Amino acid sequence: MDVRRTIAMLAVCAVAALPRASSAQNTNYVIGPQDVLNITVWEQADLSGKFSVEADGSFSFPLLGRIKAGGMTLRAVEDELKTKLGEGFFKNPQVTVSVEQYRSQRVFVVGEVRTPGAYSLSGDTTLIEALARAGSTSADAGGEVLIIRSPGNVGAPVLPNQDGRAEVIHIDLHELQTGLLSQNAQLHDDDTIFVPRAELIYVFGQVQNPGAYPYQRGTTVLQALSLAHGVTDRGASGRAKVVRIVNGKKTEVKVKLDDLVKPGDTVVVPERFF
Repeated sequence: MDVRRTIAMLAVCAVAALPRASSAQNTNYVIGPQDVLNITVWEQADLSGKFSVEADGSFSFPLLGRIKAGGMTLRAVEDELKTKLGEGFFKNPQVTVSVEQYRSQRVFVVGEVRTPGAYSLSGDTTLIEALARAGSTSADAGGEVLIIRSPGNVGAPVLPNQDGRAEVIHIDLHELQTGLLSQNAQLHDDDTIFVPRAELIYVFGQVQNPGAYPYQRGTTVLQALSLAHGVTDRGASGRAKVVRIVNGKKTEVKVKLDDLVKPGDTVVVPERFF
């Protein structure tokens, strides 16, 4: 199964697995400017509707005037509206607040993904969901994903080593793709998800399609030969060797087909004697 389908399926499973937890987390979403809130006051249709949070973090609400929402959670705004409506307007009003459109918080997905860009953060967005929204990783993606978390609000993608104060979280892409959801990190506002390009291995000699190929962790000599469409009818796969840089020096290593290759290795298939 290819990487794109794997991540898409994991995204569906991650969302379906915890429906109640997801709903609870949404009440802890921190509201910001440009978010559109969906507010329902039970049995009060005139007070229910969609309300846009303005640049100062407030919105106008019937009977109450300006209500501060920026920097508050959905739960806190619910409680604020219940308190104010209960002070002289209604007895024990029932109020629910949700987000109709997420516009104030976002994450950046860059590097080896099919559709890099900025994506809205829904309060409980995870790494799998963000990668799926970016079209999943490309064929040139490496074996890990980096989450770069800078202090303060940068408002733009931050690459590794660009901000010495940033926290860099390393996620094993292979483990994520195989369903290890402990690698499925919760994202924060302004996070940058960076998918580095894969390191390369090289396959030459008596193979059908010699050249450079993206390295994936766990690749064997046989799998490397498969990337090059296999050996020719003149190739001696049993005598394949690996040229590897060790301590800065080029070294030839005798290998078996089930041995693992390393990034930067060159697999060479010699010609058969007869």
